[in-house]
Amino acid sequence: MTDSVFEVLDPGGEDRKARVEQLKELGFTWADLEEEEYWLDQLVVMKQETYEELEQASIRLWSILDRTVRYVHGNRQLYELIGIPDVLWDMLDICPLPAENRISRYARFDYAVAHDGSIKLYELNADTPTGYVEASIVTPWMCSEAGVDSPNRQMKGLVAEAWGVEQPDTAACIAYGEHLEDSGTIDALVKHSGLDMTCVDCLDLTIDEGIVKDGSGREIKRMFALYPKEWMAVDDGGDALAYAIETGKLTLFNPPHSILLQSKGLMAAVWGLFELGLLYNEDEREAIAKYILPTYNKPVFSGSYVSKSMFGREGGSVRMFDSSGELEIKDEDGFDTSELFPTVYQMRANLPEIETVVGKRRLLTGMFMINGKPCGLLGRAGGLITGNTSHFIAIGVK
Repeated sequence: MTDSVFEVLDPGGEDRKARVEQLKELGFTWADLEEEEYWLDQLVVMKQETYEELEQASIRLWSILDRTVRYVHGNRQLYELIGIPDVLWDMLDICPLPAENRISRYARFDYAVAHDGSIKLYELNADTPTGYVEASIVTPWMCSEAGVDSPNRQMKGLVAEAWGVEQPDTAACIAYGEHLEDSGTIDALVKHSGLDMTCVDCLDLTIDEGIVKDGSGREIKRMFALYPKEWMAVDDGGDALAYAIETGKLTLFNPPHSILLQSKGLMAAVWGLFELGLLYNEDEREAIAKYILPTYNKPVFSGSYVSKSMFGREGGSVRMFDSSGELEIKDEDGFDTSELFPTVYQMRANLPEIETVVGKRRLLTGMFMINGKPCGLLGRAGGLITGNTSHFIAIGVK
């Protein structure tokens, strides 16, 4: 499209294998996954004014969602309404709420930014977002090659700022050393933090009377974990982990209350409060009307809409319905969590289509929020539903 706010640059033309090796040296070891091209050697360039609006929208929405969490906090009826597992309720009520706009210090908004520049928020990944290496390392590298600006350059400094406050002694993920993406993500975060800490596998942890230890028997007191908190309701040992946090023997990052931000049910709470004329000032109401899609706990739409689990990830559980309310497409790749957690219903806003080296794809635009600041673009190129088979495509600003 000639009038699009996006321009997709032609591939560099160099040997892909050599470039994949270069990326491995930079810490991005999953450019190819199971012989599939996860990384597309192309750059999407966004117009400067669109980026500036996206940045301002993120600041406004971050503040609105922060305020909504504070409204929800302590109200167990609302916890239930937004799908928070009851094993976490005591933890949420006992642990003090973090400072304003710091409920999560490591998060990512996912947007549908249309060709005409209009912006709609899909969701906020406020607990355990991935894509950090792609955004903080690969994107600036590609932008530098193309002579394009990258706001992502500030991500490393903001991680150092955030973790300088939080001071974790340990970073953890499941299958550390085996799962390339999660291991590479925490390795990069640890490196960028500048702190001396140990990386461990969540499955090697033991918990006894609230004391958490790693596989070597070392006690862990302050841990960043790439582990979704809702799984504490499902996994063996989840209640023991909750107890460790409740008793203050373990401090977890992102903090416990990031699960309130993470729940897609929070969008329904925002929309409900907006419709009732509660909580928000005029500027906030304007931002909600402009950027947030109508979202409910029930399928009340007469037009096309989307249903998804309040704690679905990587597109899992997403179903899209057409204008007559008939199921049009559902995710077949991700893990469907809709049997474990309640469902939310959102007005449908389709992603824009772009031409890539692997054909036409839909572009999802991510914006990282680190230490409360919008700071990093992440592009995902996939189908109408951005699932775990989507590609990473870098986004720069022109």
